Amino acid sequence: MLYLTRRETFAAAHRLFKDGLNDEENFELFGKCSNPNWHGHNYTLEVVVAGNVNPETGFVLDLKQLKEIILENVISKVDHKNLNLDTDFMKGLNPTSENIIVAIWNQLKDKIPAGKLYAVKLYETENNYFEYRGE
Repeated sequence: MLYLTRRETFAAAHRLFKDGLNDEENFELFGKCSNPNWHGHNYTLEVVVAGNVNPETGFVLDLKQLKEIILENVISKVDHKNLNLDTDFMKGLNPTSENIIVAIWNQLKDKIPAGKLYAVKLYETENNYFEYRGE
C-alpha cells in the first residue's frame, strides 16, 4: 500500500459558540474563540490517499487531479470565508477543528477516483493539528 499526500492552505474566520448561551457563557466555554466579532486561522490541510500503483500510469492517483478535487470541493468554499456564515458544508455545525475536519472528509470521501481517501489532517496552528480517518 502506498500513501500520497496533497497539502493546501486556506485562511478562514469563525466563531465557536453554542446557541442559547449569552456571550459571557460562551466565553467561559470557548474562551477567545467565541469572540462575537469572529477570529481567524491560516489553516493547512493535508489529504492522504492510499492505494496501489497503477502499472499503466505509475500513479496511485495523479496529484494534479487530487489538487483539483480539493480546490473545487473544499478550498473554494472555505478560503477567505466565514465558516459560520459562508460555507455550505458547515451549516448548522459549531466550527471547531474537529467538526471542520469531519465535514471536509465528507466533502471528499466520494470524490477520489483512484485509491481511497485514507486520512485528512487539519493544522489549525503550528502547535495544534487534527487527523480524521473516517468512521
